[in-house]
Amino acid sequence: MIKALKGMKDIEDKEAILYKKIIAVCEEVATNYGFCFVNLPHLEFTSLFKRTVGESSDIVGKEMYEFIDKANNEVCLRPEGTAGAVRAYIEHKFDKQGLVKKWFYHGSMFRYERPQKARLREFHQFGVESFAQASAYEDANIILMLNEIIQRLKIKAKLKINSLGCESCMKDFKEKLLNFFSSKEGFCEDCLRRIKLNPIRVLDCKNDKCIELIQEHPKLSECLCAECKKDFELVKKLLRENNLEYELDDRLVRGLDYYNKTAFEFVSDEVGAKSSIAGGGRYDKLIEHLGGKKGYGVGFALGIERFMSILEKQELSTNEDIIYLCALDELYINELFKIAIILRKNKKVFFSYEAKKLAKHLTNADNIGASIFLCMGENEAKKQSLFYKNLKEKKEKQILIKNLELEL
Repeated sequence: MIKALKGMKDIEDKEAILYKKIIAVCEEVATNYGFCFVNLPHLEFTSLFKRTVGESSDIVGKEMYEFIDKANNEVCLRPEGTAGAVRAYIEHKFDKQGLVKKWFYHGSMFRYERPQKARLREFHQFGVESFAQASAYEDANIILMLNEIIQRLKIKAKLKINSLGCESCMKDFKEKLLNFFSSKEGFCEDCLRRIKLNPIRVLDCKNDKCIELIQEHPKLSECLCAECKKDFELVKKLLRENNLEYELDDRLVRGLDYYNKTAFEFVSDEVGAKSSIAGGGRYDKLIEHLGGKKGYGVGFALGIERFMSILEKQELSTNEDIIYLCALDELYINELFKIAIILRKNKKVFFSYEAKKLAKHLTNADNIGASIFLCMGENEAKKQSLFYKNLKEKKEKQILIKNLELEL
């Protein structure tokens, strides 16, 4: 028997219902905020991510699914969505026109890491990207949109924010970090590599020893220029005025190299100790870095599997109002088939083509997550009625077929 690859998982039954629920909420909120759907390729040139995500990131250093295709191109399965969106923005020359584009997307991402709960090698994200908006109002807008999604799904999460400043701020900060790190010993191998490539990556390390070593590290907030301070103060003000609480986190640098100015994450204890479930920030320098005209970008991505894991733990009902329609005798199948077609104009109906005993039908109805059970036996056929059972409330009654649509 051929099985799925390690870290690749089928999404079916109740998980599929949760997946659809999350996507539906995300799409509705994003659309209400003026964003439009864009479909981006799963396969891109490897250089796209090496230039954007950064050589110092774990994604490029360890996790990319990269290979040589039949045309001898170095390609890889996308590990994240922003780089592809920026590539598309430039390729279609929207940057030359300075056009505002607000896109949302969802689908598979791929990273070769150790599989665990809600962290797979093929995972799914919902993301948004906003281009040509320089104002810090858009940073706040993006954060509030993500919060709206989280609130609608009734997920408990805390917002953490930071400012990574501009290139000038970051240059000063990196110099201070390097001086600080030079007096420390005992960093893990990954951090020794990060110090050489991009020292701010060390702040994102999860190794206990490294966390201990950087406790008294220089603060980025001390290096912000006047403009970056002004923008960050505006973002914080807008969040407060819209009743969104936040925590300042000077170690929040995100896992990718392209961020500048605003960076943010939503963390939740419902999927593990203060685990990140969504995050994003501003990446103005990325467009020019990929060969486009100087511009502006800001966005976020959320982990769909992580959201699914939280909703499963909350034991939210995943039952859509599914009607299970069935017969105790084959004589009634044809009549019930007509009834199923009528009901499906407004209801979700699972119709069993096989005549079975009542207990077997009830078991099948439970297995598919049905909430309403309708059945025809000899008595019902004589009275032109159906046996009705609400599988949630355990209530039973007889319903005349002529009144069926009114009583369901």
